[in-house]
Amino acid sequence: MKIVLVSTYEMGHDPFGLASPRAWLEGAGHQVRVFDLAVERMEEEAIREAEMIAFYLPMHTATRLAAPVIERVKRMNPAARLVAYGLYAPLNEAMLRDLGVGAIAGGEFETSLVKLARGEAIEPVCLDRLRFIVPDRSDRDGQYAMLVSGGEKRRVAYTEASRGCKHLCRHCPIVPVYQGKFRVVDADVVLADIRQQVARGAAHVTFGDPDFFNGPAHAIRIVRALRQEFPRVSYDATIKIEHLLRHRKLLDTLRETGCAFIVSAAESLDDEVLARLEKNHTRRDFFEAVELTRAAGLTLQPTFIAFTPWTTIEGYCDFLRTIAELGLVENVAPVQLVLRLLVTPGSRLLQLPDLDVEPFDAKSLVYPWKHRDPAVDALGSRAFQTVARLQKENRSRAEIFREIAALVSMPLENFDLAPRTASPYLNEPWYC
Repeated sequence: MKIVLVSTYEMGHDPFGLASPRAWLEGAGHQVRVFDLAVERMEEEAIREAEMIAFYLPMHTATRLAAPVIERVKRMNPAARLVAYGLYAPLNEAMLRDLGVGAIAGGEFETSLVKLARGEAIEPVCLDRLRFIVPDRSDRDGQYAMLVSGGEKRRVAYTEASRGCKHLCRHCPIVPVYQGKFRVVDADVVLADIRQQVARGAAHVTFGDPDFFNGPAHAIRIVRALRQEFPRVSYDATIKIEHLLRHRKLLDTLRETGCAFIVSAAESLDDEVLARLEKNHTRRDFFEAVELTRAAGLTLQPTFIAFTPWTTIEGYCDFLRTIAELGLVENVAPVQLVLRLLVTPGSRLLQLPDLDVEPFDAKSLVYPWKHRDPAVDALGSRAFQTVARLQKENRSRAEIFREIAALVSMPLENFDLAPRTASPYLNEPWYC
């Protein structure tokens, strides 16, 4: 069977979600073409010849971008079987089926895609424990996000050591699909995937796991092996505040094995908001995580949901002031100062009695909400527009932070916004 796999966007990375199923499908004897529309165009001939076309939907932005592509592909090849797979496929099943998608493959989707290619029926979500094989990244050489560090740019490899998550954070889109389960990718497969990307010039690895310390022993085994084989290759990973505190003894190991920075979804500095989101950490825990990582010589890059139904103007001012006081201005990507809470299908946020949402919007793929205080929504809109404009002008993080602080008339005379040290980062600004 001739199969085409399509990705629209995955935060500037070469998607594991294309390379892994490609290997499985080719191993089953199928002819597979892959197109990542973030860095290349689809070939019309390949689309017209395909018998099955599958769209990889790992995130909200990717799903929104995929909708018009699905409609175009359906017009180009009405006979092809259309499939949507990845985390956001089962979350948006109704919308996708309205577009003509005939099958949904969420969770551990590799075996589901192989079954579909054989003409078998599947369930929308599969959580089977898979024995992964090495992803097929042959002929893949797009221009993806780079690590910017010390004035230099380094090519970035992307892989996944696990999927799913043990935690049940109320706002997280992983929860409705994985229900507190996580699945590991065999260490030898992860290392082989890194090896093939390093051979193409990668000098840094991004681990795309929802939380690298869901299985800390598994994670440490991989980074120790990575350091031994490639001592000059650095990496980054996403780790919960809760796990940074619980596994604080492993922080030195992260530094010693080449961890350039840690992303952590702090989400808020307001204990009331954190409790509603069930993040299982507090404001004080965040402060401790900053101290621990700094003492270990690690760079913490926290991410936030700046605007929620429970955000206040005073709380937003405190959020900005705290980032400045902690010396984190250079560690926080400007978009993190303006992100708005997304209420997606299946979200546990919908269980909150005081969350007033509007009917589901099939275009934006969320349940819209308005803040009780119109001034908060107005501030959020102005702040978002400010960040978008200043990023286009290539303004520094400190300059953007000053502009955002000015929107709430917050004085910064007592704060030194110059970076304490150069903070490494990936030059891809979005995170949702």
